[in-house]
Formats: sequence, structure tokens, C-alpha cells
Amino acid sequence: MLELESFTEAVARRNPGEKEYQQAVREVAEKVIPFVHEHPRYLKAAVLERLVEPDRIIVFRVAWEDAEGNVQVNRGFRVQHSNAIGPYKGGLRFDPSVNLSVLKFLAFEQVLKNSLTTLPIGGAKGGSDFDPKGKSDREVMHFCHAYMTEMRRYIGKDVDVPAGDIGVGPREIGYLFGQFKRISNEFTGAMTGKGPAFGGSLIRTEATGYGCVYFAREMLDTRGEVLEGKQCAVSGAGNVALFAAEKLIEFGARVVTLSDRSGLLHVEGGIDGDQLAAIRRVKLDQRASLGDYADDAGLDFRSDADPWQVPCDAAFPCATQNEISEADAEGLLTGGCELVVEGANMPATAGAAHAFERSGILYGPGKAANAGGVAISGLEMTQNAMRLTWTRDEVDRRLQAIMRRIHEQCVEHGAEDGRTNYVKGANIGGFVKVADAMVAYGVM
Repeated sequence: MLELESFTEAVARRNPGEKEYQQAVREVAEKVIPFVHEHPRYLKAAVLERLVEPDRIIVFRVAWEDAEGNVQVNRGFRVQHSNAIGPYKGGLRFDPSVNLSVLKFLAFEQVLKNSLTTLPIGGAKGGSDFDPKGKSDREVMHFCHAYMTEMRRYIGKDVDVPAGDIGVGPREIGYLFGQFKRISNEFTGAMTGKGPAFGGSLIRTEATGYGCVYFAREMLDTRGEVLEGKQCAVSGAGNVALFAAEKLIEFGARVVTLSDRSGLLHVEGGIDGDQLAAIRRVKLDQRASLGDYADDAGLDFRSDADPWQVPCDAAFPCATQNEISEADAEGLLTGGCELVVEGANMPATAGAAHAFERSGILYGPGKAANAGGVAISGLEMTQNAMRLTWTRDEVDRRLQAIMRRIHEQCVEHGAEDGRTNYVKGANIGGFVKVADAMVAYGVM
């Protein structure tokens, strides 16, 4: 008999101090354990017990020289969690907050997320505690070359295909892939998120944000509603947030917030297209803060606030894990929020997620709602293998179709009391494909 408390306690003992990983496992186990009991073949094969143990964890030293010629040392990671349904696939995160707990939770989420896309890709995550902010291009290049010199031993187009994440954008991907190509002496799709000039897919940069909004559209459609006219609070100011905001504006919604580590930008009447384009230049090109932009533009900016204090019809957390507390969730619900769609990975704490579920609002968890990025990464792998490039419209059509299929799986597996529990649907929908493969392979 598999029991939630004893199972999660065992996970905690085996992964001490790793609160993010323990949180992610519990959220999945709450929904999957009842399903496993209904399907004894998964119980007999101990699929869930095996799934919470990564295939392997790689930790390595990254030594590099800064602009003054001083030797710096960072730690590099790659968590290859499961390749049951395809090569390991998942981003690289360069940020001081990176540690094994964060990467294990992200890799575990990635396994189920990638399964939901219906593409044949497994789950992984990696990165380093290196902070690219404030570094020169040359310093970032030195670090990326050093990181890939070690990392390339463990990746390849049929083995493990990394991509970008927080702190790893087009600049970093270019340096990383260039070093892989030089050392391996081959030009293959061993990374995604590449520039269009060297094998990248169109709209890969936009895909997570666009996909998140496409998923929201599918959710609202089940209730006969649309995004047009809805007041939307968006957190973050990276690719996910900015391109979610772009698509929301295109669909007629009013985006009233964006945020970064410096604070909250609040535009009561809604951010317009020109303002969003200027913010994109400030954040993605100049790598400056929203506070700097707000000062120049004369807009409302608060360094001690976050988007969840602003009344809204829909919330799109697109920044980072655990950014919405239970108190934030209760405030959103009290303020009339009727839709929460996660552009980030696990942005709601356990208490916040449970509050959203209990309320009966439309709540789309990250493993379903933010799968657009990895979906286009999977399509980039296909284009690389076929030595061709699809048009922007064709890639966008495929992205919309994938997000629609993910939504259909959530509806199929999340039926509960006459409504769709998207957390249940996403977890079970992602689990089934991986579990069936694991059972087919036998005990390994």
C-alpha cells in the first residue's frame, strides 16, 4: 500500500534540506497516488518510487578568468532525471540561487511537462551558481566555454539536449553551443534555443509566454469566456513575462503589472505595445531594471510591492518558484481573480496552490501551462534532425496545437465534481506516458 505521508517522509529523509524538491514531489504524489491505486500495475512496478530518484546527478567545478585576470570558481550541475520516453531535455539556469534542490525539482517537473507535450523527450535540468548580471560579454563567454568544456561529456542530440532558462539567453546559448561544436567537432542539435542563423527555431524565445496565454485561452473557453477585456497581473520581466504580456495585449487583455527584483511596475490603464517594446529593450538588450525604465517613463513603480497586491481578473506568475504565498493567493481570490495560469515553474507555494484549488477558479499549473517553451525546443530538435526550418506561422500553429493537446489531457484526467482540476489532470496526464514506458522496460 502506497500512502502519501509515509511516501513523502521517505523522500524527505533521502533528500534532506531540499525543500523545493520535497514540495514538488508532494504536489505530484497527492494526485498520482490515488491514481496508482486504481491501476495496480504501476503500484506493483513501484513506478512512483523509482520516478522520484533521478537517473543521475552530475556536479562539477567551473574555473574561469574574470576581466582582471583573476581566477573564479563556480559549481556546475546537470540533473538527468528520466529518459524513459526520450533523450533528457531541460534548460540551464545561471543564477546565485541555483542549488541541487532547485534543479532536482525543476528536472522532476520537466519529466511530466515534457510527457504532456506528447513529444518523445525526457526530463533534465542544469546550471550553475554563476551570476551573469553585471558581467561583461567576455567574462560570460569565458564562463560559458569553461562550463561547456566539462558539460559536453554528458550531452548530445540523442543523449541530453539542454536549452536556456533564467540567466541563459541567446548570448549564453551562442557561447555554449559554439564551445560544444568546437570540442565535439560536429554540428548537431545538441542544444536548443539557438539563434536562427545556426539551427534555432523561430518563436523559441516567445514560446513559453505565448504558450501560457494559449493555454489560458483554452481554459477560459470551457466556460464560454475570452481574454479580451480582462485585467491581468503579470509577474516577472524576462522572456516568459514579456511575451505573455505581448500575447495578452494582442488578445485584448489589459496587462497592468510587470515586476523584477527591483520592484513592481503598475500601469493602471494597461501597458501598451510601445511601452512593452521599450521595456523589452531595457530588460533584454540593456539588462537594466524596471525601476530605471519607470523613472525615465514617469510610470508608477514601487520597490516594496509585488503584482499580487493589485486587483485583477487573471494572474500570470512568470517570475520564479514560490513567488505567491498563501496570503497572496487569498488576497487575489478576495479581489475577484478568477484565473491563475503559471508561466513560471511552481510559482505558488503549497498553501497557495491548495487555496486556488479549493476556490474552484481556473488554475493552470506550470507543468501544463508553461510547456510551450520545451514544446518548441522539441520542434527545434525535429528541424535540426531534418535539416530544415519551418516558417514562423507554421511553428506557431504547431505550438497552439500542442497547447490544445495538453489542455485536452488535463480535461481527460482532471475531471472532478463536474469541473476540471487542472493540477490533477496535468500530474496524471504527464505521469501515464512515463509510467507505461517504465513498466515496459522492466525493473531498471
